[in-house]
Amino acid sequence: MSGMEDVLLETRGALGLVTLNRPKALNALTLEMIHAMTDRLQDWAGDPDVASVLIRGAGEKAFCAGGDIRALIRPDNAAYIAGFFADEYRLNRLIHRYPKPYVALLDGIVMGGGVGVSVNGAFRIATAATLFAMPETGIGMFPDVGGSHFLPRCPGETGMYLGLTGARLRAADCLYTGIADVEVGAESYGAMIDRLEAGEAPDSVLRDLAEAPGPAPLAAHRAAIDRCFAGGSVEDIVAALEGEGGDFAARTLEALAAKSPFALKVAFRQLRQGRGLGFEDCMAMEYRISQRVVPGHDFREGVRAVVVDKDGTPKWDPKTLAAVSDEMVAACFAPLPGGELEFAATETSRVTPSPTLPHQGGGG
Repeated sequence: MSGMEDVLLETRGALGLVTLNRPKALNALTLEMIHAMTDRLQDWAGDPDVASVLIRGAGEKAFCAGGDIRALIRPDNAAYIAGFFADEYRLNRLIHRYPKPYVALLDGIVMGGGVGVSVNGAFRIATAATLFAMPETGIGMFPDVGGSHFLPRCPGETGMYLGLTGARLRAADCLYTGIADVEVGAESYGAMIDRLEAGEAPDSVLRDLAEAPGPAPLAAHRAAIDRCFAGGSVEDIVAALEGEGGDFAARTLEALAAKSPFALKVAFRQLRQGRGLGFEDCMAMEYRISQRVVPGHDFREGVRAVVVDKDGTPKWDPKTLAAVSDEMVAACFAPLPGGELEFAATETSRVTPSPTLPHQGGGG
């Protein structure tokens, strides 16, 4: 077991077990946790006695509610911002390309950085307690940690809808969008871990323990989402929603109105570009954006309003979509003068579930 208390790293039989262990902070990721996980995952990748890895969160509320964003708004921390995102995104890439089955138990809140260390893996397990969201535009940020890659690969325009609005999903919708592969009941967690410890393949274990998720509420709004979020700009999406009418469109417009106009436009371009990019190129793009957005006004103001002061009234600048110019958005995607995000050479390829594993979507 690792000596670091914030993340427990254990080898149990044939299983490498990761437990995010900051339940009072909803298991939010720190840079130290990122480093500890990276080191141990690299060790397990070369250990012939470890057949698979499972990651879970401690406590009853969250798998992982995000990164430790308070640290990102400290004064004069440009070097920390660069290092945090570089190392987090490299961990996300390690998980995406992991040479052994990587299983994530999405029990409780799964947001932000927690998405990066789960959805990018091969096997994603939803539960009755799963609450998934990418709420970054509400704090002046964009849906990162691989959002550029997996959101555009959700069915139809559901990924754009999730990335812009920060809509929250339960288990059935996670399976519908492909964000999760299977639902497993809490009474089966112990048996699942025991079987993985014994060296059984996750495909077989999850196929045996899978439960029917029931109908997906998002499916009822799929046609409207595909119509309204297919536009060529955020303004087109807003206009389409205004023309759509009905309660769903009204709620969606209200959600968008609360987000940073600048972040919405950055996220829109990010997700459209991500459709045609491989995983590494998506992460390199996200790194460029992070280095421009995180030191900026809207991210700091969003964190202040939502996390620090919790007054819920961020003062965005610019205040409207019309005031966000194409040049402002394009600047976030320009090459970094200090150097791009680079990855170590690897010969590994992504592990994918077998066709026999229940799966109801197109994400990840």
